[in-house]
Amino acid sequence: MLKFVGGVLIFGAASMYGFLQAAHYVRRPKQIRILIGALGRMETEIAYALTPLPEAFASLSKQVADPLSTLFRLMSERLLGSNGESTKDLWQKTVKEVWARTSMRQAEQEVILGLGPVLGLSDRSDQIKHLRLAMSQLQSEETDARDEQQRYEKMWKSLGVLIGALIVILMY
Repeated sequence: MLKFVGGVLIFGAASMYGFLQAAHYVRRPKQIRILIGALGRMETEIAYALTPLPEAFASLSKQVADPLSTLFRLMSERLLGSNGESTKDLWQKTVKEVWARTSMRQAEQEVILGLGPVLGLSDRSDQIKHLRLAMSQLQSEETDARDEQQRYEKMWKSLGVLIGALIVILMY
């Protein structure tokens, strides 16, 4: 009986691990799409509404889902309470702090970190150009993420179940 319970637990844990890895591949393209949409909204805030950066970040934090809402909320709070720290430094610190909670990779992080030197420091047209460039680069990354999702999602699910079954079989 104890061996049976152990087998069920091992099979369940291995299957769960496979499904969690597959979920990572599902979340990545969604988060990239959300980030592209947020940058588009930021472009609108800068170009047409002439919204100050802390208010634009606060507005974005209410419009997007976690963990990206945390990125924009923290950035807004840090800009409002900054003690002479540059926007670039605050942006880099905030992105690096929040990035571990996302399913996105280093390539997307580099694109977002590239916005730091221009946000709030250059004129509107230059900021808009950089935002559009970032959105374009992220769209390319989203295509790659969707390809990876199709390739690896089912594999991880199957792999988790099969490894769990293999371990249980080896136990008996």
